[in-house]
Amino acid sequence: MLASLYVKNMALIREAEVEFGPGLNIMTGETGAGKSIVIGSVNIALGTGNFKDYVPEEADYALVELTFTTENPHVLEMLKEQDLPCEDGAIVLTRKYKSGRSTSKINGETVPLSFVRKLSAELIDIHGQHEHQSLLYAKNHLTILDSFAKKETAPLLSTCAKQYHRYQKAKREWEQASASGKDRTKELDFLQYEIQEIQSAALRPGEDEELENNYRRMANGQKIMEALSEAGNLTGAGSYGSGAEDEIARAARSLAAVRGYDASLGELGSTLEDIESLIGEFNRSLSEYMDNLVFDPQALHDTEERLDLINRLKTKYGNTIEEILAACREKEERVEVLMDYEGYLEKLRRTLDECRKQLLTTAQELSAIRKRCAKTLAEQIRAALVDLNFLDVRFEISFEELPEPGEDGLDAICFQISMNPGLPMRPLGAVASGGELSRIMLAIKAVMADKDNIETLIFDEIDTGISGRTAQKVSEKMAVIAASHQVLCITHLAQIAAMADRHYIIEKKPADSKTVTNIGLLNEEESVEELARILGGAKITDAVLENAREMKELAAKVKK
Repeated sequence: MLASLYVKNMALIREAEVEFGPGLNIMTGETGAGKSIVIGSVNIALGTGNFKDYVPEEADYALVELTFTTENPHVLEMLKEQDLPCEDGAIVLTRKYKSGRSTSKINGETVPLSFVRKLSAELIDIHGQHEHQSLLYAKNHLTILDSFAKKETAPLLSTCAKQYHRYQKAKREWEQASASGKDRTKELDFLQYEIQEIQSAALRPGEDEELENNYRRMANGQKIMEALSEAGNLTGAGSYGSGAEDEIARAARSLAAVRGYDASLGELGSTLEDIESLIGEFNRSLSEYMDNLVFDPQALHDTEERLDLINRLKTKYGNTIEEILAACREKEERVEVLMDYEGYLEKLRRTLDECRKQLLTTAQELSAIRKRCAKTLAEQIRAALVDLNFLDVRFEISFEELPEPGEDGLDAICFQISMNPGLPMRPLGAVASGGELSRIMLAIKAVMADKDNIETLIFDEIDTGISGRTAQKVSEKMAVIAASHQVLCITHLAQIAAMADRHYIIEKKPADSKTVTNIGLLNEEESVEELARILGGAKITDAVLENAREMKELAAKVKK
């Protein structure tokens, strides 16, 4: 559940910290007091809101922090996969805004915003002021049904998506092959020309590097000879006269003459002997290299031509000899295909038919499960609607089969409703008002709450367009949900506020020549006074207070 919310420098909130409890947490306040700031802050922490809409211009930074406690094994596994610490199921989700940039942290570790959103979806579900309008679009109805039946549908949906992509790939290959088959004679001639061009070059892997090395050596032969001659003169190689080798030899003989006088001179003498041996070996290798260094203009010309050929092939077929040879093999395989193109097309057609058959089988299996679960979902939603004062309501889920299976299967579904006796079933969006849609969404949330592991639900002004007996029914339904989930609700209705297990007031107050928003937890008597304010407006009489107190007592009885 959501244990606490901490906000710093968000719109009218300078700094506020709120601790929430289990059950039904209600927040009330005057219009414009800052209730939207609270929900906006939560959305920002969850990665679905924007700091720029809330941070005051004079603030150096802004901060929102949510603290959750959870035993959800899926959430704990997600944290473990990211190597994020989590002691006793505590999750601290922090988002900070400074100098035009925001950062996200979970339990002190910086994480990408995408992971914040992914994790948040498992921790909390927010029903915003306008979310019920999503019910106007039939495409969202399928998502609700699949969520209701996800234990059965999720594996099939995953399989269906994979099979759909394979089917689309096979379809593209078959269509492209069918279209390009008309020009296969021209393509075949061109491929055979290219294969002949590559094969006639008789390329050898690594040949280009070897040729480039030889070319550099031959093209710079004079510079190499001059450098070797100078080195030979200095080291005494061959017939170049006195050099380092002779000097080292004399030094070794001088040192050998006195080695008997001090034993420590033996190590110095051995070092000189090693140096003399190394220079002698170097000089022999140098002389041998120079004897073999012959400049051949024809060899240089042949090497240059061979490199030009290889480089021309690289510009056409690949950056390396290995890539050129691989391209040749691909062209040879394509030639084999073109030589028996009818057989190739038939193979692609069989693959396409098999992919479609597999997709269709999975989609039909998925459809059968959906139709079975749709009956249960429709009945549960209808029962929840009755609880919300839709007394003579009928609710059904209609199915239409798509002409071709898609990523989500074969089904297009639509929620249909009749809210009065004798009226035909019609699509939800065609008959329900804003207030009715809000209650229908609450009914769906109530049904879905028992189907998922999300522990916290937030309802932002779920009371839009309702009053009286209907408002009482809504409050009772929210109390039912709060019996198994933590619920946070912002409301303007006394009937809903009276049902609170914990009641918070959001209010604006002057501070340092400015207006700021504060959030406070009300005790029992303060809660009664807040209910009286909602009921009575500007003037709160004893009768209004008594009415508010009676509402609290009745709510307590309902919850019991």
